[in-house]
Amino acid sequence: MHDPTAADILLERLLQLAERLQTENAAFIDRPDQEQLWYNRGYANGMLIALQELGYGGQLAGRVQADRADLLEGYEALAWGRAYRHGEEMGSREAREVLAPRRAD
Repeated sequence: MHDPTAADILLERLLQLAERLQTENAAFIDRPDQEQLWYNRGYANGMLIALQELGYGGQLAGRVQADRADLLEGYEALAWGRAYRHGEEMGSREAREVLAPRRAD
């Protein structure tokens, strides 16, 4: 076992956040009146998609997974569906920013 690097620690924090957001917002689909739940769930999903695309699929396996791709079918144009998509965009962007290698200026 090796000592965790800064990247390992960041990744673990992102995974914990995604897990917490998924758990806390598990009933979002039944609550169209609560756009914040949809946004939060979308944020977690965006984080997970970004992590998968960045090559962290092994760390996600057996622990947490992104929502089904067809989950928003029929909800896309509605306010809560748009809230989910906005959260997804922000979660993806911010996860990438956190994990992006820092360049020396």
